[in-house]
Amino acid sequence: MSEAVRVGQGFDVHRLAPGRPLWLGGIEIPHERGLLGHSDGDVLLHAVADALLGALGEGDLGRHFPSSDPALAGRASSGLLRQVAQRMRGCGFRVANLDASIIAEEPRLAPWQGKMRDSLAALLSAPPHAVNLKLKSADGLGAIGRGEGIAAQAVVLLARAGEAP
Repeated sequence: MSEAVRVGQGFDVHRLAPGRPLWLGGIEIPHERGLLGHSDGDVLLHAVADALLGALGEGDLGRHFPSSDPALAGRASSGLLRQVAQRMRGCGFRVANLDASIIAEEPRLAPWQGKMRDSLAALLSAPPHAVNLKLKSADGLGAIGRGEGIAAQAVVLLARAGEAP
């Protein structure tokens, strides 16, 4: 990869289910339901990992961490993102900018927005000013609007380590 900058985008969505902890952005958020998934279901970290892998031209999260692998059952998504970030650094890149959105009707996430952003920055070894996190609702439309699940989108700009984008 000789390019100085690379762009990737990612998306993930999971159903909310009772009896599971709710993990978003690498932090646990108090709620009576959590995201159903093979791992902890952290849609934000999954979308960010997919964006990084896309920027590197390395496929998607399922290719690297398949849900058919029993060793990954219940695994923390923060560990998966750390591995993807390590791969990014190994390819000579750093996060120049990350813009991500969580789409959820419930719970209200504003009280944890800063903590999630700081967690993302730490997991990516990126300065906090390079990470932006937006919170959106679906205004009652569709499955997410009915509170059945949560989705996340992410766009990342990677730059060669030591170079300005």
